[in-house]
Amino acid sequence: MIEIKVPSVGESISEVTLLKWTKKEGSYVERDEVIAELESEKATFEVNAEQSGILKQLINEGDTIAIGSVLAQIDETAEKPAVTEKLKDTNNKKEEHKPNQPPTTNQAAVTAVANDIKATPVASAIIADKKVDVNKIEASGFGGKILKNDVLEALTNPGKKAFENATLFSRNVRKERMSNLRKTISRRLVEAKNTTAMLTTFNEVDMSAIMEVRKAYKDKFKEAHGVNLGFMSFFTKACAIALNEWPSVNAYIDGDELLYHDYADISIAVSTPRGLTVPVIRNVESLSMADIEKKVIELATKARDSKLTADELTGGTFTITNGGVFGSLMSTPIINIPQSAILGMHKIQERPMAINGKVEIKPMMYLALSYDHRIIDGRESVSFLVRVKELLENPALLLIGKDPVKTLLEL
Repeated sequence: MIEIKVPSVGESISEVTLLKWTKKEGSYVERDEVIAELESEKATFEVNAEQSGILKQLINEGDTIAIGSVLAQIDETAEKPAVTEKLKDTNNKKEEHKPNQPPTTNQAAVTAVANDIKATPVASAIIADKKVDVNKIEASGFGGKILKNDVLEALTNPGKKAFENATLFSRNVRKERMSNLRKTISRRLVEAKNTTAMLTTFNEVDMSAIMEVRKAYKDKFKEAHGVNLGFMSFFTKACAIALNEWPSVNAYIDGDELLYHDYADISIAVSTPRGLTVPVIRNVESLSMADIEKKVIELATKARDSKLTADELTGGTFTITNGGVFGSLMSTPIINIPQSAILGMHKIQERPMAINGKVEIKPMMYLALSYDHRIIDGRESVSFLVRVKELLENPALLLIGKDPVKTLLEL
């Protein structure tokens, strides 16, 4: 028997949770095949089979286990079962050559609704006649079958729909164990609120120039680089330039010392079904727009598939979060400790703006910079945000950080 132990995933991590088995108990697994997914307080990762053989599971899904504990065993002496392809082909051919049979009463009843919805003949007829949304019907029949009274109840109480896991007028309370990732998010958010002197300053940016650039070059950009030209590359580039000019926004507190970073490792907040993660784009100041867009897609995809490594989640010097994708108009983001500041992007909304004494409709976005007042003074925080605004409203400045004409005139 080969023992599969929980690997070490970081110095500060002592235990992990078994999210799920990707191979069944007693199944034959190949060498290096993924057999389980584990979750630490920072990320999720996969465990591979070290040898081919029959899998024996020793831990249940949802259990918390220590690093180094035995997760499973593999009997490498077991022979690989023969694949019965011929039997499968024979069964398939039998299914194909079955004589056509008239539908039974139950089969005919379901034809009035979607094939994956079970309903009695009368209920099915009412659904088809009244065009009732089956998603608003609470099925009470055996095996989830929709009965006549279920459809009539939905028609009698239009607009009344119970929660997904309850019935109408339910008082049910469900308990669910917090995941390691959710525990970590909770702990870090409270720690950020309790250990930093956090303030937020606001501004707004006219997105017209960026939207015009994207409209003019998005097709050529995708053709040349294979990725879409999004907003994130503009924002990360603008922040990298501003961080260079206002280094305290890019610093940490380390005891009685300040750690200044001569590079911009920018964390990008990504919302996933299991919680918020903040993968890091390294050395943004040294990347092109295309490089940034490719990295954003790579990290966002890994985050949603729970494939991020611990290294990809640590070491950022500044964070950008985009609540605008969910429709947020304004918010006060919480600092991602030990960082000193976080920039919040929001929804782009057309608003009337006074331009040279005239009212014009402009696509505007509110920006929010939450910062640690222990490190960053008000002048620095406001100046940083104003600089980001200037760079975004004049995308040409992102090339060298200065106005081309003023640079030519040495002003």
